[in-house]
Amino acid sequence: MSEPLTLLYDDDHLVAIDKPSGLIVHKTGIARDRRTCMNILRDQLGQWVYPVHRLDRKTSGTLLFALDKETAGALGKLFRAHEIRKTYMTVVRGWVEELGTLDDPLKRKPQGDEQEATTHFRPLAKMELPYAVGPYQTARYSLLEVEPVSGRRHQIRRHMNHFSHPVVGDSEHGEGCQNQLFREKFDVDRLMLHATRISFVHPHTSQRLQIDSPAADEFEKLFPLFGYCPRSK
Repeated sequence: MSEPLTLLYDDDHLVAIDKPSGLIVHKTGIARDRRTCMNILRDQLGQWVYPVHRLDRKTSGTLLFALDKETAGALGKLFRAHEIRKTYMTVVRGWVEELGTLDDPLKRKPQGDEQEATTHFRPLAKMELPYAVGPYQTARYSLLEVEPVSGRRHQIRRHMNHFSHPVVGDSEHGEGCQNQLFREKFDVDRLMLHATRISFVHPHTSQRLQIDSPAADEFEKLFPLFGYCPRSK
């Protein structure tokens, strides 16, 4: 039997879990894993669940499911109307000094049409390490809070790479030498992207919900190096 998932919120209509890095949300045409968030949660709750959004396999944090078709439809409408706010924490290469917005269009597929995409970011902390990486004698990193307005595939990872601040641990859009440093020096071998919060108006109660996920262990390990304390933000 699979280890149960941590529930961050649950009521008669919806449930939010703390998704681990490395676990896919549900089976797809290219990912046929037997263990998925959907299957584990279904067995854990003893009822069918409806995924209403996705997190990449390697992303951890707050993931929302509906418990009935009506709620799934209502939440889907909120997502399409950009009325569900999603906030992430990430570690990127280099120093990001000021908050800003990235609005580079992103292609659905390599040869596909471009889609509008907007990502807001805010620096939380930065650090410099005495390790030579590439042409530089030291290694600089930033801890960011990131909020994607749209929900394109790999949006945060692709936008940060376009911004010349790739996400640490990203094997597809990042830098291998940075990823290797984190494996060797900190035993961190994952994508450093965590969905910290989701907020929206409950489709049945009309109350605003804010569901938070505590920082993943790999982030907690790095907070002292950043001089960052979550409670002081």
